[in-house]
Amino acid sequence: MNARKPLSVFVTTALASCAVGPNYHRPSAPVPQHYKEAEGWKPAQPQEAASGTDWWSVYEDPALDDLERQIDISNQTLKASEAAFREAEAVVSAARAQYFPTLGVSGEATRSKGLGSTIGNGSTTTTTGTTGTGTTTGGGTTTGGGTTTGGGTTTGGGTTTGGGTTTGGTTAVIPSSSHPFNNFNLTADATWAPDIWGKIRRTVEGDVASAQASEADLAAARLSAQGTLATDYVELRVTDEMKQLLDETVQAYQRSLDITQNQYKAGIVAKADVITAETQLEGAQSQEINTGVMRAQLEHAIAVLIGKPPAELTIAPAKFGTVVPVAPTGVPSSLLERRPDVSAAERTMASANAQIGVAISAYFPDLTLNGSYGFSSEVLHGLISTPNNVWSFGGQLADTVLDFGARSAQVRQARAAYDQAVANYRQTVLTAFQNVEDQLAALRILEQQYAVQDRTVNSANEAVRLTLNEYKAGTVAYTAVVTAQATALADAQTLLTIRQNRLTASIALIQALGGGWSVADVKYDGGLKGEPAPASSGAP
Repeated sequence: MNARKPLSVFVTTALASCAVGPNYHRPSAPVPQHYKEAEGWKPAQPQEAASGTDWWSVYEDPALDDLERQIDISNQTLKASEAAFREAEAVVSAARAQYFPTLGVSGEATRSKGLGSTIGNGSTTTTTGTTGTGTTTGGGTTTGGGTTTGGGTTTGGGTTTGGGTTTGGTTAVIPSSSHPFNNFNLTADATWAPDIWGKIRRTVEGDVASAQASEADLAAARLSAQGTLATDYVELRVTDEMKQLLDETVQAYQRSLDITQNQYKAGIVAKADVITAETQLEGAQSQEINTGVMRAQLEHAIAVLIGKPPAELTIAPAKFGTVVPVAPTGVPSSLLERRPDVSAAERTMASANAQIGVAISAYFPDLTLNGSYGFSSEVLHGLISTPNNVWSFGGQLADTVLDFGARSAQVRQARAAYDQAVANYRQTVLTAFQNVEDQLAALRILEQQYAVQDRTVNSANEAVRLTLNEYKAGTVAYTAVVTAQATALADAQTLLTIRQNRLTASIALIQALGGGWSVADVKYDGGLKGEPAPASSGAP
């Protein structure tokens, strides 16, 4: 029979077969109809990055743009995530390789030497009169002074060529050789396990989903690094403005001290007023110096985010824009398509679903086809020729008869892992909506607080001006000036803190909305496009 015919039958069977286990359908997730914290609130500066530009461009800061672009180049955490994604791609390639036969080629050359033998059937053998090099084996007894030689077989007491006489039983004489001989073999082997029950397909399906989850994890790591850098940059710029505020405060306190010293010299005020003014000045100077600690730490953190040693990065002091952009939120359901962490959780869920099919496939027998084709000869010359041809083809069907519930436990384990992935997915969705609502609430409330605090700062500065004039006129004590100045400084610092919180909340909102990412950015498909979806068969 033609050896190719069975192979074609098995190939056809494998291609037409179904994949056991449930097909994947994304479970429902708790999606609200609207964002609670966005009701009745219209942001003063709604803004979104222009198409084709990065999300941080809405802050219109060239230094921030330059730093953000370096994250993809040198951030080590991102490189680790990218390596994890490449690892997941390799796992898919390894799984897909199981669709095809394993081919091997082997060559062998041996040179050996052996002894001939006489093989008996256990009867008594008597040999006389002839010399030779043969050996009697098999349980018979040889008597006499000679040894049987030659290539024939003597039965029942006949005469053996070479001069000796053999009596009793049957003896087989194998010629011996004192010369070594060669043996050459060249063989090609093939082994193939047809994917009849879809185990390989489910494995590939799960590995592709895992790779897509890894790709989404990479996007989430990138977005996290970008958001962290933007937040650190904003805090650094606010620290620069805080130092500038304290510089101006020190200058104002120095003028107050000069006024107090002059009045003390004129005998208008007591020494205590001078000491109070000096204490207030030194306190402001101490705060000014302390800003250097926070600024240095933020600069170091930014250096690490862009993959540089802190010693290699210096960011010159500068002001940051006063506009706080608020990204449009869109409809809540779109969030499922815009967050990379949600996409990663969904792909992990799909991978867990495929593992159920892999576990179920263990209930069915495994078929393995084996074949070999080659040549064997005692001489190397002319080895590859028809007379020296050898081949074989066969198959093996194996199934587990009794496993004391091991396969059933594996199926239950796979289903439990899937249920866990579903719960994790829904929790990720809930957390995503919480993130958006939190930042919407923060932006709305901080916008109101900033407006009130701005008026407070203006009032506090006016109070300082009036109180200082009254002190110069001698109508109020210096303690009134100190109180007014301390209040003004605290109010100005609070205003800066609120502005920082508004900016970081806007960054966090953009992150919560995915930073312009979408599921369309998951490019990896593992080569599954164009392949038919495996049919569902369920558990046996």
